[in-house]
Amino acid sequence: MVNRPAVTALVSCVVLLAGTGCSSDFGGGKTAQDSSSKQHLTVLIASSGDAETKAVKDAAAAYAKESGNTVTVDVAKDINQQLAQSFAGHKPPDAFYVNSDQFANYAKAGSLYPYGDEVKDVGDFSAQLRTSFTYDGKLVCLPKDNSTLGLAINTDLWKKAGLTDKDYPTTWAQLKTVAAKLTKGKVTGLVVNGEWARLGVFMKEAGGWITDAGQTKMTADSAQNVEALTYVRSLLASGALKFAKQVDTNWGGEALGTGKAAMTVEGNWLSGGMQADYPNVKYAVVPLPAGPSGKGTLAFSQCWGVAKDSAHRAAAVDLVKYLTTSAQQVKNAAAFGVMPSRTSAQAEYVKQNPSAKAWVDGSAYAQGPVTIAGFDKVLTQFNTELAALATTDPKKILADLQSNGEQALTKGD
Repeated sequence: MVNRPAVTALVSCVVLLAGTGCSSDFGGGKTAQDSSSKQHLTVLIASSGDAETKAVKDAAAAYAKESGNTVTVDVAKDINQQLAQSFAGHKPPDAFYVNSDQFANYAKAGSLYPYGDEVKDVGDFSAQLRTSFTYDGKLVCLPKDNSTLGLAINTDLWKKAGLTDKDYPTTWAQLKTVAAKLTKGKVTGLVVNGEWARLGVFMKEAGGWITDAGQTKMTADSAQNVEALTYVRSLLASGALKFAKQVDTNWGGEALGTGKAAMTVEGNWLSGGMQADYPNVKYAVVPLPAGPSGKGTLAFSQCWGVAKDSAHRAAAVDLVKYLTTSAQQVKNAAAFGVMPSRTSAQAEYVKQNPSAKAWVDGSAYAQGPVTIAGFDKVLTQFNTELAALATTDPKKILADLQSNGEQALTKGD
């Protein structure tokens, strides 16, 4: 199961990287560059499975044939840890996946080569995702794909409850009504992961969010966010909403596939998971119901990082450009279910995957993740408190997030 925003524990050196301890101005543009016509590039990815690994390796092989360079693609067991170790040892891969929760840590430490201004058609990439991978006013790396959240519905359980397509919820009130109607016996109306990467969508729909748009000020303890978490808490109290662990599942897709949930909130990686594990379960994906402030969803991605300490920066950027063309993104979508980060490729993606329309449409109003150095630890604590939302005052949870976030912002300056 691909769960892009899942927060991974950091090894000690990453903590240092977020500051200055492991940096020592390594890769400060002083690394001698290889100017030969044929270069060997190393690539490190965090793969969702065999299909993604094969797609990246096939694309790298095609690039090698076209460019004359050679490319070795390795799959990381723990990409955050392996990147931290390679940066500290001054021997990083030339190109690699960068998780959004680690992006600012690496950028602040000077580990990434900012190549955005070398991409002529950079405007074709989702504006929200470009913002997520911008640091100190520079687009550092290209988003390799895109994911948003939608409401996934088990259509058999929906019909069994006497509901039709006209009953698909478009407001919070309607979501509460249908979730209650679908909750019966071993079936819970709505099952989601108890984490910011799912529940945060209600904050957005209430008109709130964790920070301001420029990520310079914490806005966690706003009345809008309190309203959002209070709504979620009311669903939990009614029994119409449960967290995935409460129904002995690891994520919403498993709850939907096993029939323990009639609805879940998940991203477009759900399609691959359902096809692989629950191919006979019928489901539909619709836009998330609008909140008091209107529509809302969250956007997730990884970017293609290029190491500042690489001796092959120009060739690595050339490779990344090849790997992020519209044609390659459409191929990747077909191969392992990701959604293109290029707007020009999204139309073709929807044509080939009409059931994914709600996810693609969400890109227009999606909220990107918080990308502040050191903020991953803040979000980990937020997740811990959200897991206890049923028995905790939302104001306390948000006050803690506000306080912890302000500390991270101060350190990140």
